[in-house]
Amino acid sequence: MSIGSEFKEFAVKGNVIDLAVGVIIGGAFGKIVDSLVGDLIMPIVGKIFGGLDFSNYFIPLAGQTATVLAEAKKTGPVFAYGSFITVALNFAILAFIIFMMVKQINRLKKEQPPAPPAPPAPTPEDVVLLREIRDALKK
Repeated sequence: MSIGSEFKEFAVKGNVIDLAVGVIIGGAFGKIVDSLVGDLIMPIVGKIFGGLDFSNYFIPLAGQTATVLAEAKKTGPVFAYGSFITVALNFAILAFIIFMMVKQINRLKKEQPPAPPAPPAPTPEDVVLLREIRDALKK
């Protein structure tokens, strides 16, 4: 079998197609969640904490005097702990949102009705015969 035909067989398998669709949908969903977190939730969090913007918290490592992270990065290295806080907070919010979605999806799934009980297996003839013998001996 040639490499081309092996690759074709691999690429058209259902699992590969399902994975590709999942990655594409995941990428699009990631953009939606990024917008939800960055544009809707983080401004509220910033307002709750007194209008703070975590993304501009940094420690200049090269003596920069800039007050905005982007400008400070242009002139030298910075310890951008605010960006890390923002990303960690985004992750926590994202994980919670996905947890709630999965919880709702599981709740909405219809529970499968329990399978009817299997009919009892017929008693083998030798067991029936042994029971008859036992009952006859009791008399």
